[in-house]
This record gives sequence, C-alpha cells and structure tokens, in this order.
Amino acid sequence: MTLDLDLQIALDLPGLPAESDFRCWAEAALAGAGYSKDAELTIRVVNEAEGAALNEMYRHKPGPTNVLSFPFVAPPQAESALLGDIVICAPVVLREAVIQGKTSEAHWAHLVAHGVLHLLGYDHDETHAEAMESLEIHILAGLGYPDPYGDPQNRL
Repeated sequence: MTLDLDLQIALDLPGLPAESDFRCWAEAALAGAGYSKDAELTIRVVNEAEGAALNEMYRHKPGPTNVLSFPFVAPPQAESALLGDIVICAPVVLREAVIQGKTSEAHWAHLVAHGVLHLLGYDHDETHAEAMESLEIHILAGLGYPDPYGDPQNRL
C-alpha cells in the first residue's frame, strides 16, 4: 500500500505534529483496518473559525468539532485511490487533550485514525460504534498509545 498524503496546515500554531507523524498515523489506521490498496487523502489542520464554519455547513451543528471526515465516492465507472478529506481543528484537539488527561500526540494520533476509519465507512451508529472503537484501540496500541477510551468522557 502506498499513501499519497496531502497535508494542509491552515494556521500558524507552534508544536503541531510533523508531516511524518500524520503519515504514520494514517498508514497505521489503513493497515489496521485491513486496507491494502493504494490510497490518497487530504488532512487539513484548521483554526476554530474554519472548523466551526465547516461543522455548521456540513453537520448543522454550532461551533468547531475535533475532526470531520469527508469520504470521496467515485462514480461506478471510475477507479480512484482517493479516500477523501479529514479536517482537524487544532485548538480543539489541544484543549481536549488537556481535559482528557492525554498527551497531545496521543490525541492527534487518535483523531487521525478516527478520521481515516470514517473515510473507510466506519461510523458511530449502533451497529458500528463498538467495532470502530475496538479498531481504534488496536491501531493506537500498535503505535504505542494507551486506550483512548479508557475514561468514559473520552468518547468521540
């Protein structure tokens, strides 16, 4: 599997993860989900204003959220490696990491994995939530991070 990652950093904030970190986390999520084809995806790291605008436009919810995923669905006759786009709101990630008692690195890794799984069709509905969370725990453990759901307040 080869990952073509387009990382877009849309804010000036010190201490953001390196591109190699985002790539490692996305590749681990793809492999952990059993995805073996070539893949293309975009990860865009945004400020609260852009995060809120996208959340309101696409989810009809006020304010920014930690991660949004926009899966790409190719027309039936077209083949594409494009999985879609993930948008992560950096200030929300940093705030949540403190509130949840996690390292910011562990929380970034979790949100990238979570976003990638959404691009692959996993969701929070009653049928898939437990499988998605179990897969996230497994992926993060493989990267050396603790269970992101160890505390019930840490549910995405």
